[in-house]
Amino acid sequence: MRTQRLLVVALALGACVLPACRTTPQDGAARGYSALFDKQAVAADHPTASEAGAAILARGGNAVDAAVATSFTLSVVRPYSCGIGGGGFMVVHIAGGTDRPAVNVAYNYRETAPSGITPDFFEKYDDDRHSRYGGTAIAVPGTVAGLLRAHAQHGRLSREAVLAPAIAAARAGFVADDHYADASKRLTAKFKANPGWKTDHAFVWERLLRKGRVQAGDRIRLPEQAEALELIAHQGADAFYKGPIADAIVKAVGDAGGVMTHDDLEAFHVDQSQPLRAQIAGYEFLGMPPPSSGGVTMFETLRILQALGIDPRTRDTSLERLHMLVESMKHAFADRAMWFGDPAFVNVPVEGLLSVENVRRLAAQVRRDRTQPLDRYGTHSPPPESGGTSHVSVVDKWGNAVACTETINLEFGSLVGVPEFGFVLNDEMDDFLTRPGEPNAFGLEQSDRNLPEASKRPLSSMSPTIVLDHRGVFAVAGASGGPRIISGTTQALLRVIQGDGAGEAVAARRVHHQWAPDLLYHEPGAFSPERADAIEAFGHVLRERDAVGNVQLIRRARVGGGWEAASDPRKGGRPAGR
Repeated sequence: MRTQRLLVVALALGACVLPACRTTPQDGAARGYSALFDKQAVAADHPTASEAGAAILARGGNAVDAAVATSFTLSVVRPYSCGIGGGGFMVVHIAGGTDRPAVNVAYNYRETAPSGITPDFFEKYDDDRHSRYGGTAIAVPGTVAGLLRAHAQHGRLSREAVLAPAIAAARAGFVADDHYADASKRLTAKFKANPGWKTDHAFVWERLLRKGRVQAGDRIRLPEQAEALELIAHQGADAFYKGPIADAIVKAVGDAGGVMTHDDLEAFHVDQSQPLRAQIAGYEFLGMPPPSSGGVTMFETLRILQALGIDPRTRDTSLERLHMLVESMKHAFADRAMWFGDPAFVNVPVEGLLSVENVRRLAAQVRRDRTQPLDRYGTHSPPPESGGTSHVSVVDKWGNAVACTETINLEFGSLVGVPEFGFVLNDEMDDFLTRPGEPNAFGLEQSDRNLPEASKRPLSSMSPTIVLDHRGVFAVAGASGGPRIISGTTQALLRVIQGDGAGEAVAARRVHHQWAPDLLYHEPGAFSPERADAIEAFGHVLRERDAVGNVQLIRRARVGGGWEAASDPRKGGRPAGR
């Protein structure tokens, strides 16, 4: 039976846009979710974090300083989404001048598997809990190393200055908002179904969930994390990967049944490279290369659309246009499942997948009247070779930009806390293929290329993206939400290149298809019953879900100078700037 739908007239969706929804997915939470700033802006998924970055910009810091300050603050105020116990990706654009060229850098500080992990490590377990909860789910955290590498290379202010807002937030505490309360409610139900967790994961249960009694408006303090952040501010990355914080991490992982060692922590390294580039609709898109799948999957989707004769800059309300967007997504997600892994361990044919020859071949397979069986999607032969998450978007008055996406994977990560220092460790091992033939927690199917190995980084959907045009930075975007990060970011960017403001682009209702399972997810109110019937006639199976990503976006103002910034009302963020 079809999911109940709200009666609405318009489908507000990326490349297939009817008149934009003027009401947001959560009207009450949306007040202040978008704003116009004259010089510089920060969009994060918590107001305190955006304000931390804006304060750094006001002190003369640049976009990298602000992004680092915002990220460390998110570690405090969004402990179920990201933090110093996780990892991420950052794309940086440093504007050029008359005497210097522009600089573009991609920082990969995705977590790595501990040295005790083998490809068949999880096959001895009867269920998938060991890759999602407890010590065996934890990969070596990378956030601290990644943020400090970017700051050391491009920041203007001192390390102590950019960590100060996060330290202050940890000491003073933050007010739990509706999104925090909802996440706590979901996890509390799991704790009640698994009574032993209350002892095994006491820090999360007692401090972050308040024994199941968290309410919106409660103030939550993490003075222990303030101590960790102060050590990092004074001593740099060594404070995290060596010494008492490292001791506490290794103990927490070991006590929870994991295999991480001090050597694993000390061996962690940040990979630095050029961003993935794609020319699309007259814009230059900068994204993350693998092991992020976000950039390639997004760019492949958009290039298939172009190969179908569709200009992404134009609006088209037809159902055929929507159908072709979904079919393009399915091809790109099928390739994600088949070809992706950590490029340090396997060959990922990025250039071949994005080549004109390949996208034209995939476009030629799209039927304009009907969807197809799953085995008809993706690049089946080697392509031609030419050789719980959070997102921060920042632009500064010099024209620099940062797109930074970080995660601890599922909400509250592995549930393993480091109580001495007030943070939660990730459960990133579930982003590997841990049980061949079975999907992960997000329903994603993956190939043997993504099997776990010592020091290997798991595949990710994180999609930090910067869009440039002839004037410089046009837009900065990214999202949280597992594989829906890719769909959400893609659709929001499609809307802004079609002329929407940041607030309209972020608030518009979205859809998602990840190839397998063969379901077209949509947000409540995305379809009228009549349009739902019409899209089902193409063969799509609809399934409603609360949110398709939580997007943070900044775009150049449409009129005059300045920046339009929006924090997704689905998660209750608010931008800041001046």
